[in-house]
Amino acid sequence: MAIFDTFGIAGSGLMTHRKWLDAVSDNIANVNTVRRTDEDAFQQRMIVAQSVDYGSGEGGVRAARAEFAKPEGRLVYEPNHPLADEEGYVKYPDIDLGDQMSQMIMAQRGYQANLAVVERATEAYQAALQLGKG
Repeated sequence: MAIFDTFGIAGSGLMTHRKWLDAVSDNIANVNTVRRTDEDAFQQRMIVAQSVDYGSGEGGVRAARAEFAKPEGRLVYEPNHPLADEEGYVKYPDIDLGDQMSQMIMAQRGYQANLAVVERATEAYQAALQLGKG
């Protein structure tokens, strides 16, 4: 393990958690997006993370792919909505706001943990440089 691998590993964690937060924020922003019943609902996005060189102490993590929920959504009876069909239904995405808030908290905590690693490593390297000056 090289001396500055800590920054690369923690940086990969920061990037992955940022992508996770981006996906969650998109999902929350579109929780009330209305579509016609003949259209696909907004699709919830989920980020799948994958380790890089697992067990080697190098590599970190990466966002392997984004997965999308089924486009069926949920039908809601709103006969006065301008997008309502002849039976009075519109389509909303099938997104659970409580679940998205939990996902957001987990992603934030992961981001904060990786940022703390970067800060501690910076402090440790700066302390080591100060020892060399003495």
